[in-house]
Amino acid sequence: MARDVVDLTPIESRDELVAWFAEGAKPKAQWRIGTEHEKFAFTTDTHDPVPYEGRRSIRSLLVGMQHLLGWEPIMDGGNIIGLADVTGGGAISLEPGGQFELSGAPLETIHQTCSELMAHLAQLREIAGPLGIGFLGLGMSPKWTRAQTPMMPKSRYKIMTAYMPKVGRYGLDMMYRTCTVQTNLDFSSEADMVKKLRVSLALQPVATALFANSPFTEGKPNGFLSFRSEVWRDTDNARAGMLPFAFEEGMGFERYVDYALDVPMYFVKREDEYIDVSGLSFRDLLEGKLPGHGNLRATRSDWVNHVSSIFPEVRLKRYLEMRGADAGPWRRLPALPAFWVGILYDDASLDAAWDLVRDWSAEERQKLRDDVPRAGFAARIRGRAMLDLAKECLALSEAGLQRRNFRDSDDRDETRYLRPLQEFVARGITPAEELLEKYHGPWARSVEPVFTEYAY
Repeated sequence: MARDVVDLTPIESRDELVAWFAEGAKPKAQWRIGTEHEKFAFTTDTHDPVPYEGRRSIRSLLVGMQHLLGWEPIMDGGNIIGLADVTGGGAISLEPGGQFELSGAPLETIHQTCSELMAHLAQLREIAGPLGIGFLGLGMSPKWTRAQTPMMPKSRYKIMTAYMPKVGRYGLDMMYRTCTVQTNLDFSSEADMVKKLRVSLALQPVATALFANSPFTEGKPNGFLSFRSEVWRDTDNARAGMLPFAFEEGMGFERYVDYALDVPMYFVKREDEYIDVSGLSFRDLLEGKLPGHGNLRATRSDWVNHVSSIFPEVRLKRYLEMRGADAGPWRRLPALPAFWVGILYDDASLDAAWDLVRDWSAEERQKLRDDVPRAGFAARIRGRAMLDLAKECLALSEAGLQRRNFRDSDDRDETRYLRPLQEFVARGITPAEELLEKYHGPWARSVEPVFTEYAY
């Protein structure tokens, strides 16, 4: 998320929170595709992380991109922390450890997503090249310790950094040392939202396996294929996970609101001040009874910011966010929206995907999610290997993209963006296993070559 929203309209009731979600529904003709991806900035000569301050810095990158694009700076206490395209396009933001994020514009086709990505990377190279800064797409920083990783000057991150160690083992690793690619997709109604949420939650481990790309920590194999996914299993379980309630009778916007009301908050923002309310409940804020902050009244901003600080495998906002994938090289970034659009935006593929998962139990879904970070394509559900399940899901996605039939200027449809995933499935290995093969082979047990071979 690029910036914290400012809308001081008071919220008086739970019904208004439900209505806020419902207002996200759009007719199919207006469905769009938003893609967000994070990447690690590194110094090209020494492969060190890039600090916020100085000549060769994250600040220099943002200022350079501002001059190049003409986007509006996003400030926090006098520091530039992002850029926004005020014409309704994308935004650039920073994750806590300086991970550089493009939050893409809502686009109609994967072809446009790919063009947006290529333009962004070309613009970034123009600014970063002279500074000696490169970018790496991996799910986990392969080399740096937490102590070596810089901290960006964003007020909300100070609050989160203090809170995270109280609620899980890996929260600080999540903040400072992971990168993801995610896609944001629309729904037409409450029933459509529920169906898409259920299918994408159940199949999120498939995306985790297809994109698994974080096998190294501090220069060595960490025992996982997606350590980024493992990190989420012990970051803050009150705000993460597989949302078993979403599969129960009566699921809808109200049920998600009731869940979100009891997820602990991080902060509320008043003008330029972030007020630390970490661990307290939005339900109490809504009732004007927040312990120690009885004078605070809930606003629409508070709700929007709170909803964006909940981290399940699929997140409901006024659209659905697919959150299960590791970042990767540029060819794999458009593959994520392509995978999910083919399944969720095509009626026949969505129905077939629902038939595939509808009778899985909460325990089976959870076990698959728990096993995939380590086992990848070898994880199993009902005696069936993830590799086989991934093949079936890719076939559903490909058929859905063919039926969508959005063609580029060379008369190609969107199925071509699935190829990087199909290549790994054909080889029967995850991207992480390719990295490990190189580490144990030509890289001679060093992660340094990743900074050249896999950089953007």
